[in-house]
Amino acid sequence: MTATATGMPKGRAWFADESAARKAVQMALPLIERAMQEKEVGESGFLYIVIMDPASQPGVDEFEASILYEHAVGDRSKWDADYARFARDKARVVWRTGRDGHSIRAVSPHLLTSSDCGIWGAICLDGIVVGVSGCNPWYDEALAGSIAYCFRAIAKARAIKQPETPRLADL
Repeated sequence: MTATATGMPKGRAWFADESAARKAVQMALPLIERAMQEKEVGESGFLYIVIMDPASQPGVDEFEASILYEHAVGDRSKWDADYARFARDKARVVWRTGRDGHSIRAVSPHLLTSSDCGIWGAICLDGIVVGVSGCNPWYDEALAGSIAYCFRAIAKARAIKQPETPRLADL
């Protein structure tokens, strides 16, 4: 994938597109909404989700242009913090390193730069990066994982329906 002059990636993941990301979030929402009712999960009552395009490449594509889908849970006008910025910051670190946020923070802090968010709560599953903010980081990570697994399953289901061809764009 290469970036255009405007910063937009030329190509996107074929089976893991924005509609797949949206569907993955919708599939995980009952779990997310139920979990958010538990005070031990987090007390904010809000959540922000960022899903990166799995076909984007750090160092080639711009971060903002590589965000595939974002979703807010709860009334944003009542936020007590900028959960969108936190989720994006978490996703940026994981996207750049290809490693889960907790792994980076706890095991490999040498990968963090001065501009990185030191808060974990984003995951990388087979190149699928999901950043979540609003709960305690260990629950942000769990919720991000549930979304990533749904996203990967949707992509797999779509891929099975397509015959093998040399170029998917020719379908």
